[in-house]
Amino acid sequence: MGAKQTNIPTTASVAIAGDGGRLYAPAASRNADALLGAIETFVPAAGRALEIASGTGEHIVRYASKFPDVSWQPTDIDDERLISIQSWADHSGCENIRAPMMLDATKAGWADGQNGFDLILLSNLLHLISQQKAEILMSEAARALAPGGVFFVYGPFLRGEEFASEGDEKFHHSLKAADPQIGYKPFQNVQEFMENQGLRLIDPIKMPANNLVLAARKI
Repeated sequence: MGAKQTNIPTTASVAIAGDGGRLYAPAASRNADALLGAIETFVPAAGRALEIASGTGEHIVRYASKFPDVSWQPTDIDDERLISIQSWADHSGCENIRAPMMLDATKAGWADGQNGFDLILLSNLLHLISQQKAEILMSEAARALAPGGVFFVYGPFLRGEEFASEGDEKFHHSLKAADPQIGYKPFQNVQEFMENQGLRLIDPIKMPANNLVLAARKI
């Protein structure tokens, strides 16, 4: 994840402390099955996957368990969450999860040291960072992909200038009230930016709770 946001509503990222340093995020539990189904088409038979902003670590242990021939690299910028990721990995028994890595994906240049990935995953982050940081993250992710690799982005988006629901509109305005630079972004703009980075767009995938998956493949 990028530089830690301290000016967003507490409801934007809820995590509950558990045993052994593990954190539990209700949202992660709710969308894990849907995400597993959505990424299945894009996960290579074998290779390397990077998750940006792994959060509590609940998702990556599910991915690693279902796709044991892929090496999964979790990342975050928050020390408490890095501890949680490691605890979840240890508890899972999966041997294909690499040690969680500190990564600020909104800083230019990170792909110089992290590249050649067959899959890069990003969940529920673009609405919590500024447009400028989002563009840095996406351009670096495009650089970090191996040829044929897929950039997979999940979260809430505008449909042009329209919200998918009244709840989305309220949440967007709560984000803007906390920080005018953050908030929902039109999915078409995100796709256009991906395409400008040399990625070939894949049709958006509709997800539960009005979310979307925006995926693109490196040519």
